[in-house]
Amino acid sequence: MPFAVEPGPDAVLTWHRTADGVRVERDPDYRPTVYVGAPSRVRERLAADLADDPKVTAVATAEKYPDLHADARESVLRVDVERPGEVRTLARELRGVREREFAPGTVRCYNVDFAPGFRYCVETDTPPEPDDPPRELETLSVGIDEPSLADRDLGGLTVGGDPVAGDEATALRTLAHRLGRADPDVLVLDTADLVSLVHDRADALGVDCHLGRRPGHTLLAGANTFESYGRVGHSPARYRVPGRAIVDRSNAFLWSKGGLDGLLDLVERSWRPLQETAWGSIGTVLTAIQSREAVERDVLVPWNKWEPEAFKDLRTLHDADRGGHVVSPDPGCYEDVVEVDFASLYPNVIVEERISAETVRCDCHPDREDVPEVGYSLCPDVEEPFLASVLEPIIDDRAEYKERAAAGDDAAAAKAEAWKWILVSCFGYQGYRNAKFGRIECHEAINAVARDVLLTAKEAIEARGWRVLHGIVDSLWIQRADADADPVAAVTDAVTERTGIALEDEGAFDWLCLVPRRERAGGALTRYFGRRADGEFKVRGIECRQRSTPPFVADAQRDLLHALDDGRDPDAVCDRLATHRARLRAGDLDPEDLVVTRRVSKPADAYQRETPAVGALRRAADRGVEKHPGESVRYVVVATEGDPERQVRLPYEDDADDYSVAHYDRLLCRAATSVVSPFGWSETDVREHLRADRDATLAAYGGG
Repeated sequence: MPFAVEPGPDAVLTWHRTADGVRVERDPDYRPTVYVGAPSRVRERLAADLADDPKVTAVATAEKYPDLHADARESVLRVDVERPGEVRTLARELRGVREREFAPGTVRCYNVDFAPGFRYCVETDTPPEPDDPPRELETLSVGIDEPSLADRDLGGLTVGGDPVAGDEATALRTLAHRLGRADPDVLVLDTADLVSLVHDRADALGVDCHLGRRPGHTLLAGANTFESYGRVGHSPARYRVPGRAIVDRSNAFLWSKGGLDGLLDLVERSWRPLQETAWGSIGTVLTAIQSREAVERDVLVPWNKWEPEAFKDLRTLHDADRGGHVVSPDPGCYEDVVEVDFASLYPNVIVEERISAETVRCDCHPDREDVPEVGYSLCPDVEEPFLASVLEPIIDDRAEYKERAAAGDDAAAAKAEAWKWILVSCFGYQGYRNAKFGRIECHEAINAVARDVLLTAKEAIEARGWRVLHGIVDSLWIQRADADADPVAAVTDAVTERTGIALEDEGAFDWLCLVPRRERAGGALTRYFGRRADGEFKVRGIECRQRSTPPFVADAQRDLLHALDDGRDPDAVCDRLATHRARLRAGDLDPEDLVVTRRVSKPADAYQRETPAVGALRRAADRGVEKHPGESVRYVVVATEGDPERQVRLPYEDDADDYSVAHYDRLLCRAATSVVSPFGWSETDVREHLRADRDATLAAYGGG
């Protein structure tokens, strides 16, 4: 059972843990497979042509289900390819060149865009992670600061979180020693660019230092910029080193959420090897799980999704094209509030209602109207709906992990957190245009049922003596309306029985503040904060939860929440704010505590408006730090006027401590306004209080 899979030009190497180290196995006979669908006469022509193709080792006829809707297997070509890297080349030739001899759309390719390690594991029935490993995976972190990386200088290297002293040659020898001593199975790198940098500098300086268990490294993919759901992202270059899996912190969302325990659990179910799982997005991991299920069912995995959206009249489109239901909140501070959540609402809707691409709006039951509002049918004749088969085991496992996490099991908590993101995305992914087994009608049906569930829950809650203060998608915040209202447990049990999906008590709040919108009347849907009955604060949407907020401002806002907790008095919050303004004006804050982090969506020259973030992009480029669209730029604001490039400094520049008091004072007051806004206070009110309350202000600044 390998923890690392390395497809190469001549063989596939698999690395296995043993009780006292590792062993490597070589598989020279593996040949990846692609399937080709076409009419029989076209298949015959293609089979004859492919037999002479040097990339192809064998051509045969196989019987497979072409899609989830198929009732019977169909004949397709099974084409075995000489090398893993030639699968896509062959598929592009089939669609882009050979198909020209026939009608457009005649040739379809399947099982094409599997990740190489995942393909090997699925096609050879090789689980990439054992259930009972002989020893735990060893990890070692290696990092570097941004200026050193830009200068291609290893002077800023850290190993295991500790700075490495000395010049570059000394740093490399230290790294080699630590690698030899720890013999890690997993390298956790700040950036995969360290792979090429370490090996290039080791060669240049004549130091024997290799990140892998054997010399060398392989570039798997270059850096690229992409757009997903309207958001620009950046995928850094990916590398492989022999005998070790690489986790690139800059491109490892699932690692940041679930750590090694969470990743290994995803590996076990998806069969994507550890390194491929670490760099994969939520969608790619979910697709791997679905693809593995499809392979087990003998269903082919399409290369390009081609199922079109079904025709809808205007009324149906209007009813279907909606998201989750919300109960708009009235801003304010509320005492004795309880939060209740549906456990994995959307995944459970999929499973309980049997929503899947092959069940929604089936041809065999055109008169059924199973989905509320939109009237879609859900075929009752499908024995095991595809999506339910994929999601039900995950739902059950995550419920078990949450129970174990509540009892103090940290590994179970990491696994539950990793699976949370897969389950959160599973319904939205159904509407994604490139989802292999997605269908927009599934997405619409899931949303329609979920809206009905939330409305049903609201009615049941209010019938038992409670009022709903706020509700969004799968969560409700409720407050006792009648003195003789039912206990919370009775309410959640009643809703669970009525909807068929468990409504869970997520805990009571001594007080909860619902924050108003900034520009319009009414409450913000995703901005609230409060103190739980156990003394912990829960905060969503306000500045201390926003990644762009400087640490100093975020910490100050958390302190203001404690000030509010003492008596729910906005005056006390503003008095506490004065102490943070005094610290700011003293001028001795660490620049790292004032760093603003912004994600950039395009190169500096492409922006029409000059902003501090654009200025920071230009400063970074001047110093050799190239920032790509989709990456983040970090800066400290030192002025509020003039050329944006002069308004900012990069955190490591010498004069970054000469920060703009006025700029950060505005951020402080804005953060304080979020805390007191549920009480009707505006930023103007905050500033007027600070001006009027001279005694508190002078005392805070050390005046007399």
